[in-house]
Amino acid sequence: MTRFVSLFLRRLTVVGDSMAPTYRDGDRLTALRRWRRVRVGDVVVVPDPRDPARPLLKRCVARAGRRLDLRGDNAAASTDSRDFGLVEETSVRWLIPRRQS
Repeated sequence: MTRFVSLFLRRLTVVGDSMAPTYRDGDRLTALRRWRRVRVGDVVVVPDPRDPARPLLKRCVARAGRRLDLRGDNAAASTDSRDFGLVEETSVRWLIPRRQS
């Protein structure tokens, strides 16, 4: 990818089963730079609040002002807002486009 394109797109590989069955371990995704407010239902990429170098893929399940409740689709295998609390919307840098049917 050119440097210009990489400012707006990011390729990532899903690691783990926290977003199964929507996204499975090894799936390759393209994320788009966040250009709008995060909506309930959006899948986002956010730095892990416990280790900012580690990106997390989670779904926004609720908003509390500018703070987001992020959860994995597979609750049994997910570390999410139930563990680290609500996340500031400004932490979200990337959105995963909704799958087309």
